[in-house]
Amino acid sequence: MHEWMDNEAALDAWIAQSPRGGIIALDTEFTRTNTFAPILALVQIKLGNGIALLDSPRLGAHAALAARLREPAGICVMHSASEDLEALAGIVPEGPANLFDTQIAAAMAGLGFGLSYQKLVAALFGVELPKSETRSDWLQRPLSAAQLDYAAQDVAWLLQIHARLADSLKSLGRSEWLAEDCRRMVERVRRAEPDMQPQRAFRSASDWPRENQILLRRLLLWRERAARRFDKPRSWLLDDAHALALAERPPANGNELFERTKGLRALRSAQREEVLALLRAPHDDSDAAALPIPAPMTSAEKKAVAAMKDAVAAVAQKLDLPDGLLCPRRHLETFLTDRAWPAALEGWRKPLLFDALSAKLP
Repeated sequence: MHEWMDNEAALDAWIAQSPRGGIIALDTEFTRTNTFAPILALVQIKLGNGIALLDSPRLGAHAALAARLREPAGICVMHSASEDLEALAGIVPEGPANLFDTQIAAAMAGLGFGLSYQKLVAALFGVELPKSETRSDWLQRPLSAAQLDYAAQDVAWLLQIHARLADSLKSLGRSEWLAEDCRRMVERVRRAEPDMQPQRAFRSASDWPRENQILLRRLLLWRERAARRFDKPRSWLLDDAHALALAERPPANGNELFERTKGLRALRSAQREEVLALLRAPHDDSDAAALPIPAPMTSAEKKAVAAMKDAVAAVAQKLDLPDGLLCPRRHLETFLTDRAWPAALEGWRKPLLFDALSAKLP
């Protein structure tokens, strides 16, 4: 059973029934089809044996929930929490004080990498959960009975999953590994800092003159700021193909810019003026900070990445961990390109991998 909550007084009273500093299971439903930021439609919480479905558009601040999530002694249990944390940023911008992500925990416990909530419930308890409402419109009101039941199921098993996985990680000596990864996830979402060198992802432009690489960086940084400012998807303002084309061959005037970008649904005349001004502006101090775009990997570098990947696999096999959890390939490429240990591999991963991966650098 579950309760529908659409006013703060009811939510305050419901949460107050449970002792502070306990374990809360949480999930969200949101949409971001037409926006940069996710629109929170529903929050599902389980405290003790009770499940509440929160009508987020009506509730607004969710003050009682935010206070509970920030309690230092509390634990917030979520599954694959990254996008849910983004959706909750308007309620609890600092994120929960203590997150337990059951998807990461399952991988650390040897159950598999990237398991869905439904597959994890099936693996641990032999229960098959419905998937029929995965693509529902969660902003519609009233929600159907099927939607409500589906939403409640998303938190119904989280406390039992937490109990099982917490014991497994404790016996394996990996509880702090999980806590570290969860803290890093919360911090990443909390900071939400854009990449200040986005041009480096476009290796095909590595042979461009520096001026054109700088223009590409300007456009990509502008796109990030504009997407946040207008709350529109990045690609609606300027997709990758247009950004590359404009930086490689800047338009001669506003009319040419219009003709070359008229298919972009959120790029209006005012934004086109901003883009044209960016492309024409003289270099400044911020341009001096632009790092060169790395060249496509050579044959020797590809072999080095493959050797590092094999080294990761060997360590992962000894620990019964998924390779992708221990070290995703993108971090190997970053280590090779920058010759600096990636921040994402600090903490528990570094003593396991540093020597093995450093030895493979060409």
